[in-house]
Amino acid sequence: MKAIDIESLLANKNSLDQLAEKLQAQDIAWLVSLLKEKDDQIRYPAFLLLQKRSQRFADVYPFWQAFTEKLSDANSYQRSIGIMLLAENIRWDDQQQFALVFTDFISHFQDEKFITARQTMQTIPLWAKYVQNLLPATVQALINIDIGSFKETQQKLILLDIIHALLAIRELAPSEQIYLYIDRALTGGKLDKKSIKQLEKLL
Repeated sequence: MKAIDIESLLANKNSLDQLAEKLQAQDIAWLVSLLKEKDDQIRYPAFLLLQKRSQRFADVYPFWQAFTEKLSDANSYQRSIGIMLLAENIRWDDQQQFALVFTDFISHFQDEKFITARQTMQTIPLWAKYVQNLLPATVQALINIDIGSFKETQQKLILLDIIHALLAIRELAPSEQIYLYIDRALTGGKLDKKSIKQLEKLL
């Protein structure tokens, strides 16, 4: 028996944590199908519910392929959904499927849509500890990002995302590359004094 329907999904937007605990197998399949909905009032809570369920249970992981397919979707919103749901389910990836899509996944560090590029980098703390063999390649991809390819107004935010991602990786796999990149970033003139002070506290 399903635990939710459209009415309960929309009525419980502020209590998705509790709703996520009650989901049944058929609910999860239904929510995955709703990710294709054009109506964001339906699509977004469905995504959030799957995200929250993925943080607690492994029963969203069987839909890995559906999320993988979104990586190449023409719609950036769909790409972001795929990226974020893959990121949450790497913790359950006993079949090591992430390694197969890793190159495609990290290519979105430089997605044509600014928000998708940022969201991809911001997922790193979620999955870094589960795929430590992929961290050297992740570091290389991050430090190779061409900051100058972004609009001038976007460059500081992208640089901060890169630094925070590198700091998360440093906790697991410190390297000279990380230290050198962050040192150059702090003195490179793209960060304001407030950002530099905040980062220095983390260092």
